[in-house]
Amino acid sequence: MTIMKNLYKNKKNGMFFGVCAGLSDALGIDVTVLRFATIFGTIFTGSLIFWIYLLLALLLPNKD
Repeated sequence: MTIMKNLYKNKKNGMFFGVCAGLSDALGIDVTVLRFATIFGTIFTGSLIFWIYLLLALLLPNKD
């Protein structure tokens, strides 16, 4: 899968761990839209998105 090779954390443009910034780079979505989606997803899924975010923060490599 091509997208898996492009997933990384972008701490330069990130706010906390750089997960949303890295995902926005890989998916071609504006980082602000992705951050709002993460916040609302966390609220409406009972924190499921929050745990996925933390898992990605631990597993994704940093951008060089």
